[in-house]
Amino acid sequence: MRIVDAMKNRFLFKKTLSTLLLSAAGAFFAPALLGVSPVAVAAPSQAGLPDFTDMVEKAGPAVVNIRTTEKIKPGQNGIGPDEDEMQEFFRRFFGVPIPRQQQPTPRGRRMPQQQEEEVPRGVGSGFIISADGYILTNSHVIDGADDVYVTLTDKREFKAKVIGADKRTDVALVKIEGGNLPRLPIGDSTKLRAGEWVIAIGSPFGLDNTVTAGIVSAKSRDTGDYLQLIQTDVAVNPGNSGGPLINMRGEVVGINSQIYSRSGGYMGISFAVPIDEAMRVADQLKNSGKVTRGRIGVQIGEVTKDVAESLGLSKAQGALVQRVEPGAPAEKGGVEAGDIILKYNGVDINRSSDLPRLVGNTRPGSRATISVWRKGTMRELTLTIAEMDADKVAKKGESKAKPEAPANALGITVSDLSESQRKELKVESGVVVEAAEGAAARAGLRPGDVILRLNNTDVKDAKQFNSLVARLEHKRMAVVLVRRGDSSQFVPIKPNGQ
Repeated sequence: MRIVDAMKNRFLFKKTLSTLLLSAAGAFFAPALLGVSPVAVAAPSQAGLPDFTDMVEKAGPAVVNIRTTEKIKPGQNGIGPDEDEMQEFFRRFFGVPIPRQQQPTPRGRRMPQQQEEEVPRGVGSGFIISADGYILTNSHVIDGADDVYVTLTDKREFKAKVIGADKRTDVALVKIEGGNLPRLPIGDSTKLRAGEWVIAIGSPFGLDNTVTAGIVSAKSRDTGDYLQLIQTDVAVNPGNSGGPLINMRGEVVGINSQIYSRSGGYMGISFAVPIDEAMRVADQLKNSGKVTRGRIGVQIGEVTKDVAESLGLSKAQGALVQRVEPGAPAEKGGVEAGDIILKYNGVDINRSSDLPRLVGNTRPGSRATISVWRKGTMRELTLTIAEMDADKVAKKGESKAKPEAPANALGITVSDLSESQRKELKVESGVVVEAAEGAAARAGLRPGDVILRLNNTDVKDAKQFNSLVARLEHKRMAVVLVRRGDSSQFVPIKPNGQ
């Protein structure tokens, strides 16, 4: 019985399966039988996923591997290639370098003078920008090297000549002797947009022509005085330095230069030098072997929201002049500590970091106009730009005067400046902070600070300063211009009890 029932069930299953198959077949072939074409089943969409293959094939040959060497004398704490792995073994497991065997010198004999030995120093990347062999890379890739070698993708190796390097922008230009070399087209980094696809090609850990891809995470990242970098999430590791950052049109838009890392390896954030800045540097290196920059001789800081509101500015912008170097173009042009530079040659200074780049790109000897905000009014000043040189260190003043007035509503006890203090600080008036408590202490003031201005009013003496403080609006933040050492800074203070 069970067998029959099983056979019956099997027959019913086959019949049901056949019915289902025929129904499905009928649904598919019925349109064809009726003279109607079947509807094609759409494949999953792959729109939006970039294909880098053609771009990499064209750009790859122009990307080079750069290795550097240095020459050391025997016994100069150098590690030869054969000893490198053993040295690393001893360092890791014993915490000491491998003991070096010194051959004893026989008495009465001179050791023969041994020649310098060339040992590896580092590995990086670069890319060819002209058919006659000019190559861009990072300054730190070739820094300290005695010799630089460039290897192309076809395995040809050249000994390169260093044309010049600029540490401030981390850009270097080297040259190899060759003709009709592959080169990369130069793009426009100012047209980059956050979210745009980019790729990096280089030699991470010495692995030639490695391609990684990602997007532009942000533009104009302030990481240095003269450069705003391009931030990406492209995987960049040691050895990628100096390699190109390339857009989807196959154009170079940056030089991979830095990574943010707590481990020494890639952690999702990398930075590239914008190609327009790099080419500006490269042109100067090619023409003169060095980069010439302008300077006006000021120390600057950011303008905070509280400072801007207290001084009557519509928004926090510009560069706050904290110190003016004696004899510098700024002093000769009438710039004073406490000025806020809002424009340079008609260009708005939105952040303090904008000013050094604009001044640095100005030819020394030329004249420039700056717009400064001083005591509630705008002033136009004309300066003659000097050439960048080493910063001078000025002497710091000391204050030993005794208090002449009690603490005021800002929590500050002040005294008058002596004649010798005014001469040393090169100021006409001001008061010395003898004690700071309450709001002043919380704002960071300390004994020895010199207060030059309260809001937009110059401070003449302790009596006048306390009178000004007494008339302050209790609901408004006050701001004092404080001189500390060689620098001046606006400090917002909220009156005590508010």
